[in-house]
Amino acid sequence: MNNLRISLVQGDTRWHDPAGNREYYGDLIAPLHGITDVVLLPETFTSGFSNEAIEQAETMGGPTVDWLREQARRLDAAICGSVQLRADEGVFNRLLWVTPDGGLKHYDKRHLFRYAREHERYAGGRERLTVEWKGWRICPLVCYDLRFPVFSRNRYDVERKDGLDYDLLLYVANWPAARAYAWKTLLRARAIENLCYVAGLNRVGDDGNGLHYAGDSAVIDFLGNPVSECTDEEVVVTTTLLASELAAHRERFPAMLDGDSFELT
Repeated sequence: MNNLRISLVQGDTRWHDPAGNREYYGDLIAPLHGITDVVLLPETFTSGFSNEAIEQAETMGGPTVDWLREQARRLDAAICGSVQLRADEGVFNRLLWVTPDGGLKHYDKRHLFRYAREHERYAGGRERLTVEWKGWRICPLVCYDLRFPVFSRNRYDVERKDGLDYDLLLYVANWPAARAYAWKTLLRARAIENLCYVAGLNRVGDDGNGLHYAGDSAVIDFLGNPVSECTDEEVVVTTTLLASELAAHRERFPAMLDGDSFELT
């Protein structure tokens, strides 16, 4: 496993403007060609976090999936973020993971944000997603999932390479500034307890509901230390994750061997 370069794209998402957001984020990520392996866009990056955006929900054959495929091909990097996607079962807050060869996988947000009544409008997912990219195993999740450690637990299995589900945990979010302390604290907790790197990507600015977002996007190492941290400004930051340091920590401190065995239902 080699080092992995990851880019946090902390932007000010336009409200209910899919075409405008594709252009906006396209401009932000354009300089990343050749200098990154993974690009993170925010949760619901084509609309902002809005229950009313359900009316604009696309399908998997819509323009945003095509746009993501084109960006991944042009950047020669994996790219992910979430959008509202309509399927037979309803509309999902769906994280899309797209690779340069056109490969597409998705994760439907399991924990819908009851406080904002997301659960009344959107369908919830069930299955966690783990992808392999550049020799890394990566588990991408969405915003409110951060508060539920059981679902994201890095489980141990002796039959797997080094026994763990993943090496990197991703969260794409629209996490308001009023709860910024929880965001920063929980990112560190997930990294420490799961013996992994964690990258959390949040937006900035104000949305159409009057909520303010302070960014605070970060990459956290397996000890809970920040490798990179953003403030409250529009910024694109690329960070290198060190494979050898992760492996050394797991060998030196193999807490996964003492974890509890369980199954999710």
